[in-house]
Amino acid sequence: MPGLCSLLVLSCGTAAAYGNATATEKGSPRSYAFTPGARSVAGATGTATAPRLDAGRTYRSSLSRNGKLYYRLELGATDTAYVPVTAVPPAHSAVSATDGITVSVQDATGTPCSFANARFGAGLSPRPVTALGQRETGKAVCQGRGTYYVVVRRLDAQGPGTTAPAQPWDLEIAPVTEPRTAQAGSTSAPQAWDSATPEPLTGEPRDRSGGTGFASASPLGQGVWRTSLVPGETRFYKVPLDWGRQLHASAELGSATGHGYVGGALNLSLYNPVRGYVEDAALGYTGTQKPAVLAPLPPVEYANRYAVPTGVTSVRFAGDYYLVLHLSEQTADSFGRGPFAVTLRVRVAGRAHTGPQYAGRPVPGEVFTVSEPDRETALTGNTGDGADPVMRLIAISGIGLGTALMLMLAGWTVTARRTRRTQTRVNAQKPTA
Repeated sequence: MPGLCSLLVLSCGTAAAYGNATATEKGSPRSYAFTPGARSVAGATGTATAPRLDAGRTYRSSLSRNGKLYYRLELGATDTAYVPVTAVPPAHSAVSATDGITVSVQDATGTPCSFANARFGAGLSPRPVTALGQRETGKAVCQGRGTYYVVVRRLDAQGPGTTAPAQPWDLEIAPVTEPRTAQAGSTSAPQAWDSATPEPLTGEPRDRSGGTGFASASPLGQGVWRTSLVPGETRFYKVPLDWGRQLHASAELGSATGHGYVGGALNLSLYNPVRGYVEDAALGYTGTQKPAVLAPLPPVEYANRYAVPTGVTSVRFAGDYYLVLHLSEQTADSFGRGPFAVTLRVRVAGRAHTGPQYAGRPVPGEVFTVSEPDRETALTGNTGDGADPVMRLIAISGIGLGTALMLMLAGWTVTARRTRRTQTRVNAQKPTA
């Protein structure tokens, strides 16, 4: 019965995955969820053997201690390229505030096009951090069609406690290209926008657990949302923003019993549709509820790219903006393993309008658009994932794996018997020659 065996293996695997997720929710952080189908690629130690990265594909790689890796891009003359690199250190690994990664893009002559870094910060907690390399058209350097290189370097503290062998960090790389606009527009950043911090939203929070990677980020719309984190855990959310819309967000860490102080206990980070850093907020924690509030951001406009502050220039296109929550592992030392309640307050203001007309198509094609289903999903949380109804029953009712398999076997047995009886009746009714 190969079909039955295949179904059993699939069901067991699905149920086991659910069981593991439940176990981690009870006390251990879940691991980072890489994009399904991400292609494995080994970075090179020099440009001569650097592997090629193509826009629209997602890649998985790794980076050793103090490592420096090269990847290759083949770019046209008119496309702006964005190359986000997410570094994922192993859970419970020792990190300092200045540890992290740097990402740069260089042309074939070694001229740098951009430079960015991402560090773990005051929380002293290993978590996914993302830095963005880019080649922008219209700049004084790095113009024209040709070969470019992405350079990723790992930053490790040097000093006591850093001499022992360290595990490699996983990398996720997701290149994107943006075409030029069909018509030239203003090259000045918008001067006037509402920079006042609004009153925080109130109301009964709705549960939204969050994803464990950019690809699995849970959609959020305006509202008050609730989740829970264990120390060391990171959750991902995405907020669809049209052109002209303005995001305000905060995350409140609930009260807990215990004594002490944890610097950078809760970190709230915001990334744009190409996973480029926008801004973040971190809070020190003494066990009393406290919010981390993102600074006011301008409405999403193409011309924001001509501004200087990162929090303005990064809000340059419509699409999914990612809110990333991380609870420091250090929290457990003073306040236990939790889980700790976190309340997200998301406000979307401003009037939506049509964006610029591009002369070509971005890659991937829908990265800078927001559809009506996106907006509906953000509010309802209904992703239409088509999950197996038996697995939904297991998840909802708490049926054990053995019981679930017995039920499935019983169902398949009844179905098989009915099929044989029906076939017997049909054969009996057929006229004989």
